[in-house]
This record gives sequence, structure tokens and C-alpha cells, in this order.
Amino acid sequence: MQMLSQLCISENWIGDLSNGVIRLGERAAALHGLDNSECGLLSMMRCYDPHDRAQILELFEQAATSSCSFCFSTTIVSRTAQRQPVFCIGESNGLEQRHSGSMVGIFVFPRFQLATGSHLGAQN
Repeated sequence: MQMLSQLCISENWIGDLSNGVIRLGERAAALHGLDNSECGLLSMMRCYDPHDRAQILELFEQAATSSCSFCFSTTIVSRTAQRQPVFCIGESNGLEQRHSGSMVGIFVFPRFQLATGSHLGAQN
């Protein structure tokens, strides 16, 4: 666990499927460029690499209809064009009962940024 915290910032998140609200931790919200820790999926994804958005949206849609585990990686592109890799692991549950269900997960942010125009891969 010490190595993980040396190399990455990680933070839990939760999603309420009854109202579509995702609650991020303070650091995850800031890294996503959000002013508030509560947001909708599309607001959260707005900063993701445009090439990855459709696939990530599909993962969340599948998880919202059937209890499952999922993961994805993408790059957050900030307003200043800085590129921050992000990994997400999550699961949805409670969909088979009468309740709307929920999602829980973790974001992992490596403690480095990518050069403009580069993609996830080895860093020097």
C-alpha cells in the first residue's frame, strides 16, 4: 500500500443510480476539473480524452442496468492542455432489488502527467 501511495493518488467515489449523482472525493473532483464533488456522469467525463468517452459511457450504461464490475483507463485533458492519466475500477449493485441501485469505485491517478499529444505508456 505504501508503494501505491508513493506512485499514485487514489480516491473512492460513489454513484446513486436513483438520481444519477456521482460523488467524488475532493482530490478526484479537482483533478477532473470540477468545482463540486457531486456531479453527473457527463459532467465528470467532459475532461476525458474524446476518443475514450463513448466506450466509457457504454461501460457506465451497462453497469447501470445490471450488477457488474468494470474498469477503464483514459486521460484527463485539462483546460491548460495538461494530460493526467486516470484509472477507474468500480462495481454496481442492488439493481436486482426494488431499489435503483448504486455504484462504488476508486480512481487511481499516477503522480505524473503526460506530455501534450502523448498517450498512456511508459514514462521516463
